[in-house]
Amino acid sequence: MQTEYTLGIEEEYLLVDRDSLQLAEAPAALMEACQADFEGQVSPEFLQCQIEVGTRPHTTIASARDDLKRLRACVSQRAGEHNLVPIAVSCHPFANWKDQHHTRKERYDALQHALGGVARRMLICGMHVHIGVEDKALRADLMPQLSYFLPHLLALSASSPFWNGEDTGLSSYRLTIFDNLPRTGLPPTFTSWAEYERTTGILVELGVIEDTTKIWWDLRPSHRFPTLETRIMDVQPRLEHALSLAAMNQALMRMLCRLKARNLRWRHYDRFLIGENRWRAQRYGVGEGLIDFGDRSIKPMTVLMDELMGMLSEDAEALGTLPEIARLRQIAEHGNSATRQRRVHAEALARGEDAGQAVVRHLIEEFHADL
Repeated sequence: MQTEYTLGIEEEYLLVDRDSLQLAEAPAALMEACQADFEGQVSPEFLQCQIEVGTRPHTTIASARDDLKRLRACVSQRAGEHNLVPIAVSCHPFANWKDQHHTRKERYDALQHALGGVARRMLICGMHVHIGVEDKALRADLMPQLSYFLPHLLALSASSPFWNGEDTGLSSYRLTIFDNLPRTGLPPTFTSWAEYERTTGILVELGVIEDTTKIWWDLRPSHRFPTLETRIMDVQPRLEHALSLAAMNQALMRMLCRLKARNLRWRHYDRFLIGENRWRAQRYGVGEGLIDFGDRSIKPMTVLMDELMGMLSEDAEALGTLPEIARLRQIAEHGNSATRQRRVHAEALARGEDAGQAVVRHLIEEFHADL
């Protein structure tokens, strides 16, 4: 059994003008200053209004918190020098994707060419969590097991109810946009690491993709690191919510490895069934519950989280993340970011205010609440 479960967190932010609250392009000086402050941890993203940060590998949530907090504070400070402010949300409440331009780098130019018009609508931000799994065979073995919990992570993280100024009726509209890309969605099931390499290698050998970084499944083996990378989650306005989701990823991985050490495993369910829960999470967030395929019932997220907390208690205690996991139970009960954004939107409308701007101000407050 693995004895260490390193984690790394990647987040993508949108930059908005402090006065108009519209999206704004990142000045070159902003990127240069951030990169000087955190060499290798801050980078431009596909669109010029985006910026990406990534923590270093950590063995504890406490050290990951310090790292991510410094990164968020750095981006906020440097953005403020240009009258800009970051928000950690998967879709801007009222921005129009047609007004945005992609970052002029060879990599992004090639991506724009390869994806055509689909790429133009990529005005979305996500959160990725890497958990260290040194053994390649173990990575292949864990992928279909961890896939069962991807809808749970999506439901808790959903932060993108608005698109182009309209309520989409979905909790995570980001996923609707992202699923237009090729090689997305739930990962296939591979019986071995060799099968994974053979299957993905076909596309590489044919020149369809240069490497597996162009495979964007909800969960994938990282191309650069010895990790499994969970990619299904919306980015979190609140720092502490991001850390709680990372803690759940870490605890789930430890739990599945603990089962394996006892010659047990999580039951494999068909992608068709997990896909139904994925849709429910995308549509309803924490509002309508997910299907428990074991007893063939739809359970509220509060009940599912109570069950998960029971299953993960040994692992969370060993990892020192019981408070972070407990915070997810509060999200299941009181709502996720999509819930909060809709509440702010409705209250602003009732006051006769600009509801879209009210939501952006709310997101700015949430970004800075834990710094």
